[in-house]
Amino acid sequence: MIRILIADDHAIVRQGLRQVLALAPELELVGEAKDGWEVIEQVRAGDLSLLLLDMTMPGPSGVELIKRVREEAPRLPILVLSMHGESQIAGRAIKAGASGYLTKDSEPETLIAAIRQVANGGNYIEPAVAARLLFEAKPDVTEQPHLTLSDREYQIFLLLVAGRGVNDIGEELHLSAKTVSTHKLRLMQKLGVDNLSDLVRYALKHDLAQ
Repeated sequence: MIRILIADDHAIVRQGLRQVLALAPELELVGEAKDGWEVIEQVRAGDLSLLLLDMTMPGPSGVELIKRVREEAPRLPILVLSMHGESQIAGRAIKAGASGYLTKDSEPETLIAAIRQVANGGNYIEPAVAARLLFEAKPDVTEQPHLTLSDREYQIFLLLVAGRGVNDIGEELHLSAKTVSTHKLRLMQKLGVDNLSDLVRYALKHDLAQ
């Protein structure tokens, strides 16, 4: 049996995933988590074959959560199921330690096949995302400054363009408002923008807005 932990903050998504997993008799749902802290708690409890992980949740999430899971359970395969099809996000997830990446508009059969492949020690990247990763493997950094952002800066960048304030971001990431403001200043400098409106326009131009 492939023992699976589903991690997604939307109840309707978890319900849909339960129905998909029920289509394959060897897939067993053993837990659900709606935020990063619950993920870490259940990973620590052990006895999992695979973590099916959303990239954006309350608490630790995205690249940060993948790295924490890798520290807690180095051999636990992580399959990211995300609403984001951008190659930059997928690339950072894989680099952080995810074994697979596909988007939420994938067919149920594709998800089941990806779960089987990743749980058995393989890797899986959705073909469309893989193609973008391949053709953007050698980008001109001078043309895409967001590629120079650290993982934390990129995480804060996405939250800022999603409309989150500095204080809200600090609470979610367990950082002080001052630390978030420092990251905000640095990432804006790297992107060559002076205000939030320009930051949002940059995100839209490069298809990075959530």
